[in-house]
Amino acid sequence: MKLTLLSALTVLVASAAIAPVASAAEPANFDIQEARLEALDARTKNSVHKLRLEHLNNQTKAIEDIQAARLDALDARTKAVDNIQEARLEALDARTKTTVEHKIQVEYLNNQTKAIEDIQAARLEALDARTKNNVHKLRLEHLNNQTKAVEDIQAARLEALDARTKAVDNIQEARLEALDARTKSVVR
Repeated sequence: MKLTLLSALTVLVASAAIAPVASAAEPANFDIQEARLEALDARTKNSVHKLRLEHLNNQTKAIEDIQAARLDALDARTKAVDNIQEARLEALDARTKTTVEHKIQVEYLNNQTKAIEDIQAARLEALDARTKNNVHKLRLEHLNNQTKAVEDIQAARLEALDARTKAVDNIQEARLEALDARTKSVVR
């Protein structure tokens, strides 16, 4: 311990003796060192500036690549949603066109029309066989009025069928709008 203390004391005395000499020689070296330091700083700043620019350019390119990839992914998702929406629309169209109720109603109306026409033909034949004079004309006029009434009834039934078909179309359109709204909310 004494040896360490003695060594530390010796170094302290030596530094105190050398310090005035070192401080006197320092200003000359300081100017040269300062000039060298400034030159080194200028070169380093240019190199660092170039490295920073290169780094920023690399970052910008990486960001652009990421944004392009994200845009491609978004385009792919949008196209997939469009394809799904188109498939749903086609399925809805197919279901609407092949509605069993609609087919049955059309077939029912066609059968009624045929039956009415058969009845009218039979009545006309019977009427023709029974009478060939003015009575025949009156009955024929009566049958024409009945035919007109039947045609009016058929027209009313067809209008009702058209109204139902239009209602189905309106429901389909509302479903499509709802589907579009859901699809848009999913995309957002």
